[in-house]
Amino acid sequence: MKNILIVEDEALIRSSLKRLLERHQYKVSEAGSVHEATANFRLDEFDLVITDVRLPGEQGTSLIELAKPTPVLIMTSFGTMKSAVDAMKQGAVDYISKPFDHDEMLLSIARILREQQLSKENDALKSQQKQANIAGIIGSCAAMQELFKRISRVAPMSSTVLVRGESGTGKELVARALHEESPRRERALISVNCAAIPESLIEAELFGYEKGAFTGANTQRKGLVEAADGGTLFLDEIGELPLEAQARLLRLLQEKEVRRLGATQTRSVDVRLVAATHRNLKQLAAEGRFREDLYYRLNVIELKLPPLRERGHDIIEIADKLLEKTCQRLHVPALSFDQDSVNAMLAYSWPGNVRELENAIERAVILAETSLITPDLLAIELDFSALVKETPVFDPNATIPFYRDEIPTLQESVEEPTLGKGAADVDFQQFVLTYQDQLSETELAKRLGISRKSLWERRQRLGIPRRRSNASDNEA
Repeated sequence: MKNILIVEDEALIRSSLKRLLERHQYKVSEAGSVHEATANFRLDEFDLVITDVRLPGEQGTSLIELAKPTPVLIMTSFGTMKSAVDAMKQGAVDYISKPFDHDEMLLSIARILREQQLSKENDALKSQQKQANIAGIIGSCAAMQELFKRISRVAPMSSTVLVRGESGTGKELVARALHEESPRRERALISVNCAAIPESLIEAELFGYEKGAFTGANTQRKGLVEAADGGTLFLDEIGELPLEAQARLLRLLQEKEVRRLGATQTRSVDVRLVAATHRNLKQLAAEGRFREDLYYRLNVIELKLPPLRERGHDIIEIADKLLEKTCQRLHVPALSFDQDSVNAMLAYSWPGNVRELENAIERAVILAETSLITPDLLAIELDFSALVKETPVFDPNATIPFYRDEIPTLQESVEEPTLGKGAADVDFQQFVLTYQDQLSETELAKRLGISRKSLWERRQRLGIPRRRSNASDNEA
């Protein structure tokens, strides 16, 4: 039952209108003036306020502002059209002339309440859509919905945020969402991939330098930290930051100031830092490869992105969106996935996450000869032979399935990771040379936690030949 307030100083008109509305199943309250209305009722609890313009004390039009967001219908005497126009300019939802026809009044009320209900439903849908798809991030699964809630809660603050997740999960999109949902949205978002800048240049790039600070510094230059002043600085792959640069970054977080290379004076900066990594910073700190004090400064708020393989049907929603965008970008007629492709995408583990999915879709669009994308175009390789031959063992701490045999995954085999530059390649090479004679390429890739394509590419780069030639491995 809709709740309506009538504000009218003439008792006869007020009681007549009340009886009319109550006969049509409206709940009605009444007041004789603006003061009486505001003293006795909370105006925002009504679905509609109907008021005369001329009232003792304040005019009825003052209720337009006082009752927001409740709509206000103005009653005005015949011939005072200027009052009605003025009321509409102030925000009245409509006006009706006195003496009014009962049917006209009822039609006006029904229309206003219907439009108000539609407006509320539209606002609710927009709010749900915003929560379900923040800043272009697609995700309907429970983990992503929880992430969106945390982004909405954290974004308005200036606290440092650490975004964790595997490579290709969309950590930069999270940083962009935090920026766009914050009061800093009108200022710059500066994104820096710490792994992409040579170690010898990273400090100069981040913090700037004065003329003559080092050989080749012929002019002074503002760093990326200063460029982000008033905005957000996103440091991706922060686990790759050299220790010297980590010390400078710690000072930035503690003192809110930066000193260019070669400078004697510091500069105050107002920067919100968002950092991201796919590595375990706490473990790196324990190994002396990352400053422990910086880790605790960064880890004020932690947001974790789930890998694609744990996001269920989000995979298909993301794939459909990527397919649409790729077709538009490549000027190709619209394509769609056949059911086998959908099943294959849901069954595949996607070690490269969304980045791998995007590349697979682009390749499929380029190679497609019909309007349907098939699994062979996506180059998804699903190996179910091990499931038939061996009994699976569930390990909640493992990143990939393993089976009841003597061969471990790469992660299990490396008890003490090799340190230093190229360490991951050393561990990779040792694992491949140890087990390649016992496993097919698909099985080997599975235990390495990568795709067969990635295995082939790393073999080529590191010069590791394939030594198996038996029929069971003739898969390439």
